[in-house]
Amino acid sequence: MIIGTWNLENLFLPGGPSGPKDKAEYQTKLRSLAAMMSGFEPDLLGVQEVGEDEVLRDLIAVLGGNWHTALSRHPDSRGIRVGFLSRTPLEVLADTTAFPVKLRPVQVDDRGTVVSKAGRGFLAVETTTDAGPLRAAVCHLKSKLLTYPGGRFHARDEGERARFGAYALYRRAAEATALRALADELLAGDGRERDVAVLGDLNDEVQAATTQILLGPPGSEIGTPGFKASDQGDAARLWDVAPLIPAEQRFSRINSGRRELIDHVLVSHRLVQRVTEAGTGPRGAAMPWLPSVGPDPAERRGAPGSDHAPVWVRVGP
Repeated sequence: MIIGTWNLENLFLPGGPSGPKDKAEYQTKLRSLAAMMSGFEPDLLGVQEVGEDEVLRDLIAVLGGNWHTALSRHPDSRGIRVGFLSRTPLEVLADTTAFPVKLRPVQVDDRGTVVSKAGRGFLAVETTTDAGPLRAAVCHLKSKLLTYPGGRFHARDEGERARFGAYALYRRAAEATALRALADELLAGDGRERDVAVLGDLNDEVQAATTQILLGPPGSEIGTPGFKASDQGDAARLWDVAPLIPAEQRFSRINSGRRELIDHVLVSHRLVQRVTEAGTGPRGAAMPWLPSVGPDPAERRGAPGSDHAPVWVRVGP
């Protein structure tokens, strides 16, 4: 089976402030998303930046076939949220924004405003595969694209830029910690016997501290000497499949001309042993062309496709 994650970039009904301007633009976007999905044929796909309930139904109508969906009930201030598309029925296990009990609220602006929950919901589901139950969580952590007071996307000075960069990092780290707590619930201390995947737009790269928070006990990452050596930490670990993606495909977004892998698939010990392939974009094809994004996401309103590439793994039985 193929498990993946994909930021669909402002999948809204037409006419809203962030969605396509009209029905023609909307249909073009749906067709381009469906064409990409046909190129890697996911069985379970975690998605981000989904607006109204209707948009996934419209996407399924273009895709064809039998699909099951689940959507978080916790959108952010723009109305975007996470969800799942699956070829098998889904049971929702959790839909939460909660920070762990011992994690204090974090500062998010110059006025000293603090938040004690994630900006978007974390959604966890269970489905049944040929290998048994599969639990998965999908997320969309705080963006690296900064927004300043008054809705500005450009800082007034370097001091403001640095402060708001720190606020975003505080929030992303807290959200990663909350997601790790949810992963612990899904793993239930039994990752050697339980199939668990954590999927999403982490808004940071493989070696970022926020991404590393999610992995659990260190020392067994793919490509390191410890990977093939079992130890007690395997029950709680998650493995980022990024090193298995061919080097020329190892990016999911282009930010101001720079390639970066900010969308990730993390898997439990039982799953990582069965990964046979990993990639971005269409299977067996050259990496799709991606637009280079700048600091103002509004510039891409109504654009077809997405500014992210899907990231996926193939898992054997």
